[in-house]
Amino acid sequence: MHNLDARDPLALGQQLMSVLEGGRRTATYKLATLLALLDYAVENTPVDPDAAVSVDLDDLAERVIGLYWRQVRPLDGHDLKQSSQPKARIPDAVRAFKRTSSVGEVALDVCKRRHPDPFRELRNEVKLTLVQQPLPRLQRLSKAETHTCFLYDDSWMFDRTSLASIARRGNVIELYPGVGFALARLSSLLKPALQIAWVGDVRRHNAFLKENAPDLAAHLFGMDRVSLSRVREVLMKKFGATCFYCGVRVGAGCHVDHVLPWSRVGIDGLSNLVLACTQCNGDKSNLLPAPVHVTTALGRGRTVLETLAASIDWPSQFDRTASAARGMYSTQPAGTPMWLRTREFEYLAPDFGWTTASDEVRWAAPLDGLRLKGQGHYR
Repeated sequence: MHNLDARDPLALGQQLMSVLEGGRRTATYKLATLLALLDYAVENTPVDPDAAVSVDLDDLAERVIGLYWRQVRPLDGHDLKQSSQPKARIPDAVRAFKRTSSVGEVALDVCKRRHPDPFRELRNEVKLTLVQQPLPRLQRLSKAETHTCFLYDDSWMFDRTSLASIARRGNVIELYPGVGFALARLSSLLKPALQIAWVGDVRRHNAFLKENAPDLAAHLFGMDRVSLSRVREVLMKKFGATCFYCGVRVGAGCHVDHVLPWSRVGIDGLSNLVLACTQCNGDKSNLLPAPVHVTTALGRGRTVLETLAASIDWPSQFDRTASAARGMYSTQPAGTPMWLRTREFEYLAPDFGWTTASDEVRWAAPLDGLRLKGQGHYR
């Protein structure tokens, strides 16, 4: 049964938080699933705000794997427990794959490409777990038999659901009309609350964390501990030793910045990475960037970025960056401040538009019809 007006993001957000706060979680799966759904919604925002959105369950499973990929690293010599139970299917499976597929800290996209068959097995295991556990529980206030479905139909999900059953459903869940757009709008508000709840759950499941205070939030949700030196070197060699934002000269130890902030959408592909001076990096922080920065970053060219990324065995994520940008800007209210340069902002206009094609990004009115293609220019 679906009786929630998804066109009201506030009502949807309140319902979600009621479910998450309505009972004691035994594992972090609900939080991981909702965070993955939020990112999916941002990157797949429909043009029509009232449209239904199909969520590919392989894609959702990969996003959940990506969240745990960082978290299965030992902290102070301990493997973090993510559940009150002795075994935790998802983190245990991710940890096992990571230990057998990589030496040191390697990006998930790289391990996926190097070991396609084991990764496929991992994805299927995580997908099955999602359908059997967090997805049918994400809309329940309690263990009651009846509940209101306000995100998607979960009537076919049970603890004995099989991969064959998932395949018969098209390997998707369909977000009700308006839900996908509303989740994209809520993303920047809900993500910090969900991450705080996740940190609290992990502290509760790990007694050693009560004895000292390591930076648990940074360990769980900070950038991957993959050295950015290769990224810095290849960007500097190709585009010059200058700050992407202000053009000032930078040194060998300059910052590598996420144009679309890591805290808003976790994309660390080369298409979303630029060199930045200390002043711009600190002033921009986690703020939404002015669209000119995104179009200029993507305007470096899909082929160029993918070639550079391949040369250092790094993901490019051009399409994800473009899709996430469209979702972020199209769901922000008019008047939203956007960082342009140090102590200077632009404000989102009501008639702003953003469209993408395979190798092209177009920034529509009111900003002079700016258009970038390949290695084009902006005005």
